[in-house]
Amino acid sequence: MKENARIEAFSDGVFAIAITLLILELKVPPPATVHSVSDLWAGLMQLWPSYFAFLLSFGIILVSWVNHHYLFNVLVKSSRPFLYANGFLLLTITFMPFPTALLAEYIATDYAKPAIVFYCFGGIINSMGWYLLLYSIYKPEMLVNGKSSMAIIDNLKRSVKFGIFIYIVATVLAYWFPYVGLTINLLLWIVWITLSITEKSD
Repeated sequence: MKENARIEAFSDGVFAIAITLLILELKVPPPATVHSVSDLWAGLMQLWPSYFAFLLSFGIILVSWVNHHYLFNVLVKSSRPFLYANGFLLLTITFMPFPTALLAEYIATDYAKPAIVFYCFGGIINSMGWYLLLYSIYKPEMLVNGKSSMAIIDNLKRSVKFGIFIYIVATVLAYWFPYVGLTINLLLWIVWITLSITEKSD
C-alpha cells in the first residue's frame, strides 16, 4: 500500500504539470496591438480557439485523473508491468499540451483539418494507455481483491473499450468532417463526467 501511495503521488504530480502546461498556452494580447479598450476586448475575443482547446483538454485530463484516483482506491499491490503501463499512461497525459497548442493555433484557419485529426488521434493513444494499465492489473498477477473491486475494473475496461472505438470513429470522421470529429471528443468527456458524477451519487 505504501508503494501504491508513492505511485499515485508521482502520478498526481504529472497530472498537475500537464494541466499547468495547458494554461501556459494562453497568451495575453500583446500591448503593441492594443491602442484602445475596444482593441483589448477584441484581442480577448480572438483568443476563443485557445479557450476552447484549453477547456477541452482540461476536461480530458480531469476525467483521466478522476478515474486514476478511484482505480488506486481498489489496488492492493503493484507490479513492474503495472508501473510501466502507468508510465505509458502518464506519457499520453504529458503529451496532451502539444495537440492542444496545435488545435488552438489552427482551429480557426483553413488548415484546421490536420490539427483536429491529430488531436483526435491523441485520444486514441490515451485510451490505449488506459487499456494497457487495466490489463496489467490482471496480468501477470491480480492486483485487486474482492468481487466489488473486480466489478470496478471491469466497468473501467468497458468504458475504455468504448472510448477507443469512439476516438477511432472521431479520428476517421475528422479527416472528412473535422468539426464533427472534434464535437465527438467534446461530447465524449462530457458524457464521462456526467456518468462519473451520477455513479458517485448512487
